[in-house]
Amino acid sequence: MTPTATPAEVWGDMREGNARFVSGDPSHPRQDVERRHELAGGQRPRAALFGCADSRLAAEIIFDQGLGDLFVVRNAGQVISDSVVGSLEYAVAVLEVPLIVVLGHDECGAVAAAIESTTVDAPSLPPHIWRQIAPIVPAVRRVIRASDGKPVDAEEVGREHLRDTVAELLHSSELISDAVAAGTLAIVGANYRLSEGTAIPDVIVGAAENS
Repeated sequence: MTPTATPAEVWGDMREGNARFVSGDPSHPRQDVERRHELAGGQRPRAALFGCADSRLAAEIIFDQGLGDLFVVRNAGQVISDSVVGSLEYAVAVLEVPLIVVLGHDECGAVAAAIESTTVDAPSLPPHIWRQIAPIVPAVRRVIRASDGKPVDAEEVGREHLRDTVAELLHSSELISDAVAAGTLAIVGANYRLSEGTAIPDVIVGAAENS
């Protein structure tokens, strides 16, 4: 795949890598000494990935990619911030990646904390932790309203928050939304299943799939 690969080509390659990882037969590409030397003078990543900082979401392993393949930005709960948007704009404008993958997952601690924060007897959180999970709370409240008194489904909250994250990224960055409109960039929001190892697309903006 060349640096001018389309969003669909890049996402297709990443899905193939994820399938190899799931099957237990990864190829571990581009992880040798030659690749390290090749990258010493500069980078040309295939995609940017914004994901949760959870230790179980090692992006290059999940998608069976190599050194220099992914420009990775992570924080707890994959919450949009100025630093995240700036980093992703750099990936699009300077590194010219054709794809951004936003990766959430099940059993997310940040999602669980956001759900707990809405309970009547919720313990107070340290201020920095609260500010980190606060953007997830609107997704929690929407799921609560739709649950009709049933226990909150954490996975549904995670999916709602993933969609919110993609929407907020597009809203926050004219540069990124313009690139999507021009067809040079696509965004895939995917949920990673911890036990299965699969990255399942939930929302796709732009031409990330071949027609």
